Amino acid sequence: MKALSANAAFGSGRAHLVNLRKQSLFQARWRVLWIAIMFALVAAAALVRIAYLGLADHGPVRTSLEEALLPPRGEITDRNGVPLARAFPAYALWFNPKAMGEGGSALVKSSHEVAASLKAIFPEIDEIDVAERLASGKSGYLRRRVLPEDANKVQAIGELALEMPRENDRHYPQGQLAAHVLGYIDADGQGKIGMEQVLHERLADPVLRGDSVPLALDIRVQGALEDELRRGMLAVNALGAAGVVLDVDTGEIVAMASLPDFDPNAVTQNDLMQSEEAAAQGKNAPVFNRVTNQVYELGSTFKPITFAAAIDAGIVRDLGARWDATPAEIGRKTFTDSKDYGDTLNIAEAMMYSSNTVTVRIADQLGEERLRRSLTDLGMSERPYIELPARGHPIWQESRWGRLKTMNVGFGHGVSVTPLHLASAYAAMVNGGIWRPATLHKLAPQDVPRGRRVFKASTSAQMRQLLRMTALYGTGRFADAEGYRVGGKTGSAEK
Repeated sequence: MKALSANAAFGSGRAHLVNLRKQSLFQARWRVLWIAIMFALVAAAALVRIAYLGLADHGPVRTSLEEALLPPRGEITDRNGVPLARAFPAYALWFNPKAMGEGGSALVKSSHEVAASLKAIFPEIDEIDVAERLASGKSGYLRRRVLPEDANKVQAIGELALEMPRENDRHYPQGQLAAHVLGYIDADGQGKIGMEQVLHERLADPVLRGDSVPLALDIRVQGALEDELRRGMLAVNALGAAGVVLDVDTGEIVAMASLPDFDPNAVTQNDLMQSEEAAAQGKNAPVFNRVTNQVYELGSTFKPITFAAAIDAGIVRDLGARWDATPAEIGRKTFTDSKDYGDTLNIAEAMMYSSNTVTVRIADQLGEERLRRSLTDLGMSERPYIELPARGHPIWQESRWGRLKTMNVGFGHGVSVTPLHLASAYAAMVNGGIWRPATLHKLAPQDVPRGRRVFKASTSAQMRQLLRMTALYGTGRFADAEGYRVGGKTGSAEK
């Protein structure tokens, strides 16, 4: 009996061990299965995330070292590669009143002491205004476009609340030169006025911004033009001045200046807005471009257009023929010259002496239809052809002019256009008779300039002679320069 009991006990224990083993294996299998399921779920989630990142449009993301090294905005150069606008790393001055923690003072020193220290670094800031902003405890920018050396000086003040976050800035190495052509960049990186606005998408394009954009400008000519305009303004105490240098064969603008100007490196509210006092004095805001946006009655500078139209139409066949130069009476209106040049003048003399009496008689014979057509062919019925966004619309009578109005238009009154309109018209008069739209883009050697014929080549040749004689012997002789064949026409403008 004892032997049977021992065998039974042994069999029962063995069965229990077998059951435990089965349970352990079952639990192990379930653990492995759950772990496998968890790994599968994690892997699936990772795959979904990867697919989302790959397919979703999150904007431009730098994916290569080459792209990471590209500037944030493309460079603008003159026609010879001289940089006019380029990107460079800079800092911003940000006031963070919570930098010292909650509940405590934002500054170690007083707000007035810190403002005085900042004034020593940035002399142009308003010390009182900065002190008030620091005392207010409100976060915000105190200054943008801080150079690295100035950022080091700010950090030396020792205030944790004065933070210097990095940001990319735009720098104009030529200062105020060609400011109206270039424009500027606002605090949000958007191009404002000028070619910065026109080329904004091109300059900010991640694919293209590594390539510079050459303009037609020659910065050497630009500097000379601005110097001459400043001297002229000082000489006659003028409120403003405008000038443009145009390649007559291509329409490329080699220089364009409008004064007063502004510094695109530090555009202020005064540059953008016209005060009531300035408006009362006839002044424009500095960002206003007089070359492309201001229309004038351009007076006697218009006379060559009338002469060219008359020569082209066959009204004037012989430059030596004598024309009546006595006062011209039309109804109650009498046209006279500034001086008595005699009873008759030939065409060359009429141009050299800027004769009103001969010009109105030529305009009278030319007639309204032909004179109006000439002005239209020269682009004077539309805004000037140029890439810049600010372009003034000509002012002239759309309905029939009549005889007296036609004579007035003939010597530059009754029609208001921009200086760029006039420059493009003169180019057509001397380049063989082809009117070409002005452009600020540098043309490649293989590019064929656009244009249309408005005068015969023979007419253009005669106009070159007449304009040259005016610079040699007439009202424009002070513009003649040794070594150059200068031609032109003087005139008085009425705004």
